[in-house]
Amino acid sequence: MTMEKARPASAKAVDANKRPLIIKIGKRLRGTMNRISQDQSNIPTEPVIAADMFPWTAGLSEKWQVIADEAASILRHRDAVPPLKEISPDHARIAGDGNWRSFFLIGYGYEVAENCARAPVTADLVRRIPDLNSAFFSILEPGATIPRHRGVTRGLVTCHLGLIVPDSPEHCTMQVEDSTLFWEAGKWLVFDDSYYHQVHNNTDQRRVILLVQVKRPMRLLGRLANNLALWGIRRSPFVQDARRNLGMWEEAYKQAEQNEPA
Repeated sequence: MTMEKARPASAKAVDANKRPLIIKIGKRLRGTMNRISQDQSNIPTEPVIAADMFPWTAGLSEKWQVIADEAASILRHRDAVPPLKEISPDHARIAGDGNWRSFFLIGYGYEVAENCARAPVTADLVRRIPDLNSAFFSILEPGATIPRHRGVTRGLVTCHLGLIVPDSPEHCTMQVEDSTLFWEAGKWLVFDDSYYHQVHNNTDQRRVILLVQVKRPMRLLGRLANNLALWGIRRSPFVQDARRNLGMWEEAYKQAEQNEPA
């Protein structure tokens, strides 16, 4: 199936000036919320965090090959896996070339049942992760670049499990502030994506990871503030628009499966 046949009606890029009041308020409060998360954190607040701060990572590392096999199966219909900009118009600036694709299992607590059925082992594993926010396969095409940016909140920690990585992983890197990192199969990179970071795949091979976001472990005040912030994000157009767009892409993926040769 070609790209044009797979793609449903695209979501339009977002005009920041037309975003609802809740998002404008959220952006103004981001600095305050991030300071609360930093002050209340039970783990280090540096940009890069040791994976063993999250004991559940060990269990998924043991299953990495099964997870990678499920990701490879999904990629049989690569053109029907949506570019991130098509799911989330808010990401158009950093994912505008369409070379960064995302296959969501769970997003901000909303489970994508059809996708979980296509990767049942992975779905079962991520459902068990404490304080899970999101989990999806993140696919970066050869030569792709994700420009410098930062995430929405310090109340989340981002965890990458390497699944399918280029033969020269040192040429497919992520820079988080002053640290340059690269992915290895079966190993985790854990970082705070509220710090500035960027990605460069300077190879001719695809990079596929399992991207997991969890709530930052915090003391009581921090947990309460973080839960309130995530409650607002979950109900905002930032998330709800993405849910609607995923629904449109589900039809494209079903069609690709139906057209697959026996």
